[in-house]
Amino acid sequence: MLDRVTRAPAATIGHATAVGAVTATGDATVPPRRLQRLRRTAPLRDLVAEVGFTQSQLIQPLFLVENAADTGPIPGLPGNVRLTRESALAQLDADLAAGARQFILFPVPARKHVRDFDPGFACDTIAALRRRAGNDASLWLDTCLCSYTADGHCCLHDTRGQQDLPATLDALVELALQYVAAGADGIAPSDMNDGRVAALRLALDAAGHDLVPIMSYSAKFASQLYGPFRGAAHSAPTHGDRRRYQIDVRARRDALASSQRCAAEGADLLMVKPGMSSLDLIQPIADATGLAVGAYQVSGEYAALALLAREGFADFDAALLESWYALRRGGAAFIITYGARLGRTLGLAAR
Repeated sequence: MLDRVTRAPAATIGHATAVGAVTATGDATVPPRRLQRLRRTAPLRDLVAEVGFTQSQLIQPLFLVENAADTGPIPGLPGNVRLTRESALAQLDADLAAGARQFILFPVPARKHVRDFDPGFACDTIAALRRRAGNDASLWLDTCLCSYTADGHCCLHDTRGQQDLPATLDALVELALQYVAAGADGIAPSDMNDGRVAALRLALDAAGHDLVPIMSYSAKFASQLYGPFRGAAHSAPTHGDRRRYQIDVRARRDALASSQRCAAEGADLLMVKPGMSSLDLIQPIADATGLAVGAYQVSGEYAALALLAREGFADFDAALLESWYALRRGGAAFIITYGARLGRTLGLAAR
């Protein structure tokens, strides 16, 4: 059994910058854990409830596109579409009426850049969704660079083509601060770059957002199961792949260590991705860190169920519900799934 993570002493707080938040030994100088972050609103409390299984523990992805020409159904993900600001408001209304209370937003800007990203569209849409939802929903923001960068990578590169980690962390921090200022309830870093959770936690706290939780993609594997998502988010890399920063599917110890590091750096919630092929990791990560660990039922996993149903080999609703129970049986405290809005229809209580 891996040892539980420990926090840096409170006396060290204030002596680290966002980019310099992790020491050479990997220790993060972050504040003691604020347990109240996940008590702050009713949707957050429902998300991490440990008794029963309800629709409130399912998180619905929404793809927000700036370019109206990019709207429409997402291949492989029935019932999911790319949304403009206006159609996102209508979708939110429908999802709230269907009992969904947790959402993770994926902004897709119209223009991509090498650096100096503009999240204006994303922030305007977040603010509009926040006004419409009030306190009835949690809005999590996937925080990554892949939909913003010209090359589709989750990091920035220097003039030699090597990863520029300090600049990457700065860019992630800037996006997160603007998302929260616009009305995001929580930040979900998915990039898998070293030190990003500590950088985000320190920056959020310094800006007065110490009660904003971080849901870290702590064990995200380099997988073949992300295809429909990358099409929806316009985030496929134009060169190379992401194996330099995402976890090798054979590396169990790396997944555990990555999750422990995220916990030590200040994450409030952890996650495995892909969910169905990471069932062996959920409970060990929870045991090692003491944190709630969720699972992302990724686009390829969801699309596989849809394909089975389309070919007449399975009942989609029954297969989807079966997959959720398998993830819960494996220890998942919450599930990101493209069918979260179907929870009540499939028999789950609202909360």
